[in-house]
Formats: sequence, C-alpha cells, structure tokens
Amino acid sequence: MKNEELRTREVIARAILENGPATAAELADRLGITPAGIRRHLDSLVNEGTLQAREPKIGSSTIGRGRPAKVFVMSDFGRSQFEHSYDDLAISALRFMAAASGTSGSVAPFARHRAQEMEKKIASDAQVSVNDLVEFLSAEGYAASSHEMGAGIELCQHHCPIAHVASEFPEICEAETELFSKLLGTHVQRLATVAHGDGVCTTFVPLTLTTTVK
Repeated sequence: MKNEELRTREVIARAILENGPATAAELADRLGITPAGIRRHLDSLVNEGTLQAREPKIGSSTIGRGRPAKVFVMSDFGRSQFEHSYDDLAISALRFMAAASGTSGSVAPFARHRAQEMEKKIASDAQVSVNDLVEFLSAEGYAASSHEMGAGIELCQHHCPIAHVASEFPEICEAETELFSKLLGTHVQRLATVAHGDGVCTTFVPLTLTTTVK
C-alpha cells in the first residue's frame, strides 16, 4: 500500500477518534475527499477492524429520505492502535483487588482516588466551567469537545485512554461522572460511554450561569 493511502486512512481514523461517529458524506465534506475515495478508505478501515459501520440511531439527524446512511465508529481494535495510558499491570492489579474481596466493590476506593487525583490537577479557586473541563480532558488524552443541546451542554469525550479498564470496572466511569458534577457545581447525567461500546462518551450538563460552551 502506498504511504499516501496509509496517511489518508490514518487521517480518517483520527477524525472519527477525535470528533466521534460520522457518515461517509460528513467525512468527505470535513476532509475534502471525494465520496468515492472516502468510501474506498472506509471499506478498508472496516475490513481491517479499525472502524465499525453501524445503522444510525432512530431520530438521528442522519436519517432522511431513502435508506439511512451508515455511521462509522472507532472499534476497540482501532483505539488500541492509538495512544493508551493503561497497561496490563493495571488491569491485573484491579482484578486482583476485586478477587481478593470476592466483589468488584473493592475497586471503588481506587476509582475515587483516581478522581481525586484528576481534581487536584484541574481544581482552582474559581468555578470550573465546561470550557475548563474540555481543555483539561483534551490535555489528558480524551479528545474532548462540547456543544449546546436543548437546555444544556453535551460534553463529549471522543477518545478514552482507559476504555479497556473501564469496560471491566464501571466504578471508574461512575467516579469520573461524580467528579464532573462536583467540579461544575451541578448535577450531570452520563448518556453514553466508550467503555460500554458507544462511539463516544457523552455527559449532559444543564445550563447554569457558570457553564459555558466552547
């Protein structure tokens, strides 16, 4: 395969990694690639296991007249090709903690400790805004973004460096969600997670005087 084709496929894969699920038409428009070209690269990425093609959810804006356009999402294998901050030792250690007590509840203290460490990195005297949280999460490798949605803001994490760990130990995601609520000073609702097989982690944040969108 030519180096140019490899680079193009990496650009396409990273676009989905950083911006979330997308249709072929959306990717072609965003990256300036012809529809025929984007479909050829997408087919190759799906065949090699980097991406997965899924039917759009009911009510999605991608659904119009005619046959709904498929949505392309990053697979677990695809994410493993990019940078991850977890390793086998961490997973083994958490499994040992859970097995030692006979319940996964023993992982909860670790999950809270991790959230506290994250809080130390971002906490300041001023109220933390959604913008602040987006910048922090992006710096931590989560490729975060936010946009207004109805009466609130949807905080998206397009990449999860610890997806494989969190998929086995959901306490980590739960502690992270509690941290978001504490930092933003309002109740938040986790709508989807990469660890549970969704294309992107999404958290709904109700609009307040202190929340701002980026």
